[in-house]
Amino acid sequence: MTDKRIVLTTTGSEEEAGRIAHRLVEGGLAACVNIVPHVTSVYRWKDKVEKAGEWLLVIKTTAGMFGQVRQAIADLHSYEFPECICLTIEDGSPNYLQWIAESVTAEE
Repeated sequence: MTDKRIVLTTTGSEEEAGRIAHRLVEGGLAACVNIVPHVTSVYRWKDKVEKAGEWLLVIKTTAGMFGQVRQAIADLHSYEFPECICLTIEDGSPNYLQWIAESVTAEE
């Protein structure tokens, strides 16, 4: 197991996805954010089943930085309850994992 994490969130627009991604990487909270366009989400909201087009953000960070990533998503996001799910990276390419460690530079 590593201290590296993948955080998932979705946004309702490409512009919002780009803004959040840039702030996370520029702020040293994430090494990389992949923006996956045009995902379709089906979900329950306020007792109704909804369907929406969204953009998925795949955020690479560290366990120690997750709290700050979560707070940044909450601060920057337009949704009332934005998705913020943290997944553990069990193992990976040593060079890639080291790059994540070196790229996440914000104060923990």
